[in-house]
Amino acid sequence: MKVQVFKCMAVWAMALVMAAPAAAQSWKPAKTVELVVGSAPGGAPDVMARLVQNIFQGGGLVASSTVVNKPGGGNTIGWAYLNQHAGDGHYIATYSPTVIGNRIMGTSPLSYTDFTPLNILAREYVVFAVKPDSPISSMKELTARLKKDPQSVSFAFATARGNHNHIVLSMYLKSIGLEPKVAKAVVYPGGGPAMTAMLGGHVDVYVASPRSMLPMQKEGRAKIIGISAPQRQPGALAELVTMKEQGYDAVFFTWRGFMGPRGLKPAEVAYWDAVFEKLAKSEEWRKDTEQQFWNADYLLSAETRKHLDRENQLLTGLLTELGLAKQ
Repeated sequence: MKVQVFKCMAVWAMALVMAAPAAAQSWKPAKTVELVVGSAPGGAPDVMARLVQNIFQGGGLVASSTVVNKPGGGNTIGWAYLNQHAGDGHYIATYSPTVIGNRIMGTSPLSYTDFTPLNILAREYVVFAVKPDSPISSMKELTARLKKDPQSVSFAFATARGNHNHIVLSMYLKSIGLEPKVAKAVVYPGGGPAMTAMLGGHVDVYVASPRSMLPMQKEGRAKIIGISAPQRQPGALAELVTMKEQGYDAVFFTWRGFMGPRGLKPAEVAYWDAVFEKLAKSEEWRKDTEQQFWNADYLLSAETRKHLDRENQLLTGLLTELGLAKQ
């Protein structure tokens, strides 16, 4: 009788052990997922979040999701909001190199190590754009004006100092012998307000992503005078002259993806890995990246963390060299 009892207990124990891994992989959202954006509507992070949400819903990948904009503080307000939901996979946020740069510059105590990086979905370069009737019609004319009077030209970008837009602007200024700090730069909470400022003549040059300015150029409402790519890009971007080929050492790109709050369980990370892998391989996402002039650059969570470690070293050196790192 005792032998039979022990056998039954052993069977039940084995069943529990075998069931544990399955249970660990069974997490899925039990309520609406929030896609947190740390900038105003209209900018690239907001566009990415809304495109992702559309595929979530249209493809049945996530039952219920919503985009929540928390602009301000160079994304720090949005990321502070995400940080309030530690261990909860129902909250994910867009992010970019700014999450590293903010900490290096001392504008935020939070960095990528305080969250759970989930993926990188795409990368994009930076362009300088002006009004079509601007007296600045080329990088050469821009350079001449700045060398004559560094305060005679104003620049607009979103959403924070030290981000990819600011880095490219600083790299360009350094390449023409000017200190980045002398530039008259205005930081906006989102790409929409920054573009409006340039189109309205309130600032001279808009530093932004190709996706926001190439359609404007095709409509005759703006002119792109340079892109931060190492060489001419394929497709619709082929018409854009690089800063490098014009003689300016300003080659840099940003990446975009999603991260969760700190303390996500393995099952939650595995869920989001599976969801975003399906999204990244979908025809809808391929079309979206082409329409937004993004380069597909998908990385899963484990690969993303390694990439961020390398980016942290790169940006620490770059921002220090540009005089933007907190001493």
